[in-house]
Amino acid sequence: MIDPGPLRLSLLVATAATALIVAIGLPIALLLARVRFPLKELLAGVLVLPLVLPPTVLGYVLLLTLSRRGTLGGWLEQAFGVVFVFHRSGAVLASALAAFPLFLLPARSALEAVDPALEDVARLLGRGELSVFRSVTLPLAWRGLASGMILAFARALGDFGATMMVAGNIPGETQTASLALYDAVQAGDARRAAVLAGCISLISILAMLAVQWTAPRRGMSP
Repeated sequence: MIDPGPLRLSLLVATAATALIVAIGLPIALLLARVRFPLKELLAGVLVLPLVLPPTVLGYVLLLTLSRRGTLGGWLEQAFGVVFVFHRSGAVLASALAAFPLFLLPARSALEAVDPALEDVARLLGRGELSVFRSVTLPLAWRGLASGMILAFARALGDFGATMMVAGNIPGETQTASLALYDAVQAGDARRAAVLAGCISLISILAMLAVQWTAPRRGMSP
């Protein structure tokens, strides 16, 4: 029987990574969509850099930054007892960073597509900014935001290089389904590799179908 632990861990890591991405990415997407400031496009380019960087390079940079010898990693451990390297939290952070551009790009496009005049009408009616966002912006942009969330989840689910570099491949602790698949291939366990590959592929296909369903459609109201 195939151990479901790595697949379960992958789902947990991908869910946590997606929540982190949305919490950080939604305000950034709103900032890029609504505010003009110097070097905005440069910032946008830097934020989507993980999309083109090799995963191992991204993981190596994170490893240098978050290790105990790194300035940030050492400070986090001493001040808050937070450890990322060779820990599940490292898997969440690595996969979140790798998947971040896949949420930011459609989220920004969806927010830019919302007519500012509709938001202004709500403000004239006495709505606050948070109320305007909840009652006008979010309902009009939800398809693009949902697509970005699903894409980010699917990318985080299958992350390999960055997760391997930061969290390691510790069975029962940081070994996600992608890492377990790699181990199975190395060990010549074709059955286990096939089951893991099939499960990951099935989830990815379902995610792509969900993206197609949520993607904005021309001539269709939100």
